Amino acid sequence: MQNHERGKKRPTYFTIKDKDILWLIPISSKVDKYKKIVNKKKEKYGFCNTILIDKIFEKDSAILLQNAFPTLEKYIDHVHTVNDEPARVSEKLEGIILKNFQNLIELHIRGIKVFFADIDKLKEKMLKELK
Repeated sequence: MQNHERGKKRPTYFTIKDKDILWLIPISSKVDKYKKIVNKKKEKYGFCNTILIDKIFEKDSAILLQNAFPTLEKYIDHVHTVNDEPARVSEKLEGIILKNFQNLIELHIRGIKVFFADIDKLKEKMLKELK
């Protein structure tokens, strides 16, 4: 799923607010690409909690928890809207995303690499910027 502005594709993110930090979780329309990755992980581990495939705004989308990264609100240039209202996922999907994200954070704290970005370094940089 992409936002379109003057012909340019803009990424869409699910956002989690954690005090002054925002966690951005990319949402992709490349569902077939990510379904293959999800299936491989399910074959190997029996589950996949780093990528979710679900409907968002009536379209299948890939929610890329493994690509999550921290940022600050000042770096967000606009909120994606639908009918002039901030776009939201269903409460059920929001709960699933939050549960999986918290699980991945816990794995990360235990030293298991689940995020592509160096989230500790980025978060430290964001917190320094806030001071």
